[in-house]
Amino acid sequence: MRCPYCGGLDTQVKDSRPSDDHSAIRRRRVCPDCGGRFTTFERVQLRELVVVKRSGRRIPFDRDKLQRSVDVALRKRPVDPERVERMVNGIVRQMESLGDGEVPSATIGELVMEGLKSLDDVAYVRFASVYKNFREAKDFENLLGELSSEDPELAPVAGKRSE
Repeated sequence: MRCPYCGGLDTQVKDSRPSDDHSAIRRRRVCPDCGGRFTTFERVQLRELVVVKRSGRRIPFDRDKLQRSVDVALRKRPVDPERVERMVNGIVRQMESLGDGEVPSATIGELVMEGLKSLDDVAYVRFASVYKNFREAKDFENLLGELSSEDPELAPVAGKRSE
């Protein structure tokens, strides 16, 4: 493993243990050249996934990009990081179990929306506004209307208008 600080190739593993959700191995490493310490995670990958974009272009699936998208939607929201990690792991497992190595980007978007909906309504709306390319306030009203019809507690909030 290359040292992220000095680029040295001879890093040493000082400690290995399973991650909290047992979906990865967490390794503490140290670089003998610069003394830098860092952590790596080793995950099981059942198959190589390729994302098929709307344009038809194919790109390798990047779990970190998925994680960053979810993190942006959840920014400053009171959601336990362990729940977020479980959600992302679940999405990756669902994609790997679809049977095909090629996954349409729309499928990934729908899986993320489904996961965020169960984690945090605000994050769900944030992600949906980008994913569904909202252009005007009416788009938000429609989505909030859908949410309130599914969750009676949200009905008064979705129906409110600022004057």
